[in-house]
Amino acid sequence: MSDQFSKVPRVAVIGGGITGLAAACRLRELAAAHEIPLETILLESTDRVGGALETVRSGGYVIETGADSILSEKPPALRLVKQLGLEAEVIGTQERFRRTYVVHRGKLVPIPDGFSLIAPALLRPVLRSKLFSLLGKLRILAEPLIPRRRRHEDESLAAFVRRRLGRQVLERIAQPLAGGIYTADPAMLSVAATMPRFVEMERRYGSLIRGLKAASRSSQAEREVSGARWSLFISFANGIAQLTDALATRLGSAVRYRAHVTGLERQEPAEHPRRRMWRLRLEDDLSVEADAVVCTIPAYAAARLVRPHNEYLSVMLESIEYASAATVNLAFREKDFATVPHGFGFVVPVIEGRKIIAGSFSSLKYSGRAPGGMVLARAFLGGALQKDLMELDDNEMIGAATEEFSALLGIKAAPVLTKLRRWPRSMPQYALGHLQRASVIEQEAARLPCLALAGAFLRGVGIPDCVQAGESAAEDIFSEFRRARCR
Repeated sequence: MSDQFSKVPRVAVIGGGITGLAAACRLRELAAAHEIPLETILLESTDRVGGALETVRSGGYVIETGADSILSEKPPALRLVKQLGLEAEVIGTQERFRRTYVVHRGKLVPIPDGFSLIAPALLRPVLRSKLFSLLGKLRILAEPLIPRRRRHEDESLAAFVRRRLGRQVLERIAQPLAGGIYTADPAMLSVAATMPRFVEMERRYGSLIRGLKAASRSSQAEREVSGARWSLFISFANGIAQLTDALATRLGSAVRYRAHVTGLERQEPAEHPRRRMWRLRLEDDLSVEADAVVCTIPAYAAARLVRPHNEYLSVMLESIEYASAATVNLAFREKDFATVPHGFGFVVPVIEGRKIIAGSFSSLKYSGRAPGGMVLARAFLGGALQKDLMELDDNEMIGAATEEFSALLGIKAAPVLTKLRRWPRSMPQYALGHLQRASVIEQEAARLPCLALAGAFLRGVGIPDCVQAGESAAEDIFSEFRRARCR
């Protein structure tokens, strides 16, 4: 597999998730635009690309086992969709079902209209909501009177929400939403790393409510000028994997499957003009040589590869913790519901003591996800606050998900389809000090010539963030090539 005598510069991308795919395609795009010969290979350890983006199509169902949506407000992913010619395949959410619930005392209660993740832009829906007590509502109303924070050290999401909006907002909305997005404990999450928008609102307006109202006015004016083309969340007619499948098709034979990188060796080309700078050791005594490397695997896996070259960088990468989670897809007949749900899904506060952290209704969120008369749903289990549930065997986990859906939604029959997918150590935890940690990792990685790190463990966990990370790493490496540092 080694090809050390080719004179065309070569970049090896490690990892075939969305970050690695975006990096490889961006490298090709840059080489073509600048008319610079460049070979790009992508090394994926499994037999498929996509990482946490996985779609299973079977029996009229479009089943998402991992992430199912792209946030349309962030441009990088939409730019990629356009470049791939996938615009005609993009679908938005079914707006008539656009409502999210939270479990409160064993019932599904709507999150008040205008609530944006952790704070409200509208107060009347809060006052009408059954989610908060009278004291809880008064505490929310007092938020504009709370002085802005003057200290600059990092603050946890839990401390931030409790300080500005009170305990009930933390326990009944912020914690379950953080559990749904980051599978995390808000007491450990850095608010600056996970929700910087709200930190900036406090700094600029002195109030989250005032900041959200200003943002709402600005957003409305922008929509009136430009016209809103997509809903807030989008996917594809045949599932989220259409994006990663299209990227893999574009890369063609450059993708090498079952190519697990076990070691990364630095070589000195000056000692042997035909050698490339890096040798990537694979299983079965195979290897690939490359002039540059873009590493997009999880932080703990990247740590093992870079340890011989920068011990401190390896330690910093290992300091990023990961949470494990699982999804259970469940298909029910509409007639088996006491009342067919009318929303995208629900989140479950840990104080409710249930076995799932969230649930969603895939066939209500997006059209074409299930045959007529059926409801395709998903349960989410595990995360930082329910680690013990990951110890359940497959049947127990499916049983727990089924039991919770039946109890919360009055379902009278067993699901006609179930599909479990475990995601061990899949979600990086942006703990206190994460932004400083990420900066140190980037600085230390820059000390290694012609090597770039990218992935969800640094600057964002969403699909657009990962696309941006991959493309930025590709641009950094390409700049080094243009300066002839990697040749």
